[in-house]
Amino acid sequence: MINDFLIINCIGNKDKIGLRIKKNFYIHDFTNKIINNDQLVSSILDLIKKYKIILNDKFSIIVNCGPGSFSSIRASISIAKGIKISKNVNLYAFRNSDLKRFNQENIELLIVNGLLQKKLIKPIYIS
Repeated sequence: MINDFLIINCIGNKDKIGLRIKKNFYIHDFTNKIINNDQLVSSILDLIKKYKIILNDKFSIIVNCGPGSFSSIRASISIAKGIKISKNVNLYAFRNSDLKRFNQENIELLIVNGLLQKKLIKPIYIS
């Protein structure tokens, strides 16, 4: 069961990241429409430091694999995979169409309904 997680929803439109830790859920909205890789990495690091997150095999990262912007999806998946490799966290992906609203209840529905992919994350780009 996925308890504590970071969710990255950056597909080039209404980009957000969320963090659930100890049953509390925190959301970070990106104010500008186009985020860059540095801003995404900084925001993730800020959340991890602010809430004193321990990244280990009990922590999960959930990333949106599209459809969406090529560069936003590639950056999101690359950052998530980098954290997985360096900290041995669990990595999952979901499709944009499976998440109706970015809130804790709908994210928990993704988890409970088995809508997360674990083995191979295949990005879906809009051309």
